[in-house]
Amino acid sequence: MYSSKRSPSGFFCPAAPPQSPAPTNPPLQGQREAWGAASLPARAPGVAIPGLRRLARWLVVLLILTSAGPARAQDTAYFTDVTATHVPADAAAHILDIDLGDVDGDGDLDAVCALEYDANRLYVNDGNGRFTWRRDVFAPGEHDTEEVELGDVDRDGHLDVVFIAEDDGRHEFYLGNGDGTFRNVSDRLPARTVANDVEIADVNGDDYLDLVVSNTGSGAAANDDSLPEWETVQQNFLWLGDPDRPGYFIDASDNHLPAVSDATQDTKLGDLDGDGDLDMVIGNEVPPNRLLINTGDGTFTDRSDRLDLSVPLETREVLLFDADGDGDLDVFFANLTSNNGPWRKNPQARLLINDGTGHFTDETATRLPTNVFSSYDAGHLDVDADGDQDLLLCAVQIPGFHPLQVRAYRNDGTGQFTDVTGAVIPQATRGRGWDIASGDLNGDGALDVFIGGWGTQVRLLLGRIPQTP
Repeated sequence: MYSSKRSPSGFFCPAAPPQSPAPTNPPLQGQREAWGAASLPARAPGVAIPGLRRLARWLVVLLILTSAGPARAQDTAYFTDVTATHVPADAAAHILDIDLGDVDGDGDLDAVCALEYDANRLYVNDGNGRFTWRRDVFAPGEHDTEEVELGDVDRDGHLDVVFIAEDDGRHEFYLGNGDGTFRNVSDRLPARTVANDVEIADVNGDDYLDLVVSNTGSGAAANDDSLPEWETVQQNFLWLGDPDRPGYFIDASDNHLPAVSDATQDTKLGDLDGDGDLDMVIGNEVPPNRLLINTGDGTFTDRSDRLDLSVPLETREVLLFDADGDGDLDVFFANLTSNNGPWRKNPQARLLINDGTGHFTDETATRLPTNVFSSYDAGHLDVDADGDQDLLLCAVQIPGFHPLQVRAYRNDGTGQFTDVTGAVIPQATRGRGWDIASGDLNGDGALDVFIGGWGTQVRLLLGRIPQTP
């Protein structure tokens, strides 16, 4: 069994074997798409709020919320856990990734779910944040799916879906019809690999979406001639969207990416050096994490020397966001001590601050709370509507693989984070968290949060504080 995002050692799962014009109005997607492969974010107005003004705003928010009536036991001032009434019940599911987007054209965000050793799922939103499982939308095979991403790959105005699988390497690609149905075109993907992540973005500036596939492979398998080649690949892939055939890809890995073997768990794209194109941060399981700088045409050079990596990491999630409010993207790593093994590495989350030119300094010690839990995923969103990005972290106790409460860290606007879990996260919101996806799911202007998990009921938190327009 590969050491991977999917497979916590010692736990077992059920065994299973003519060019279209660009749309004027892009399809609606969730918070992760708005940030994940984004250009440099503008500094939000009001980030540097003086202490008294910030305190006053918090008091006003609390007054508004408490005046609405007594909160239920599973509520906080920021979120209500509506899992029991708003999402399908399946406490045994391994929903390892969720992407939010309007796949049926009704103006709200639906949830596309990647499952380990089960068919992938579509949860359809009724517009009020209540989700129904629409069955038999995707292929019925029980694959080891790790990641899902949405994007309008064929430029027809509808969201398409890419699933990435690990152990069985069965990646899937579906073209959306805009009504919640899809056409399976998985045969268009250039290769089969043991992989853990995919990112969809335009990395070469031609207005066609490209795919970055994070391959994990197996170092031991590389020396085993009895295994097929696809199981041994640890070189990540770059598949460029084909401008002559929208919805198809050209494998540009050999001449656009450094020739290195990684065991990559996550990759994120963003403009890190302020030159207007998308660069790449790679989160690895064993080799040190990497920074790849885009030359502008989708060709990447290794500038990992710009990353201050002071300790060995087993990274499972990379976040790119403006933590300190200075207008550039900083880097956050969520880490494990091991994948449900013994204590090996320090799982402390790390925050690396950008100097504005794509050089990063690890300032974890002065900016983040200390943690000893392991984290398979994290997300950034403005929990308290004060104009800066806060953090939510999935938490699992390793050794032991015990479920824990999701953690919340509040940003003071300058990149100093405080653990406010007790005030923000309902007590019921616990499990073996594996993914965090956010967006306005019920149309009330507040950010809501889906939380996937390994052998854990997927949870839904409805936000209670509307975001400032």
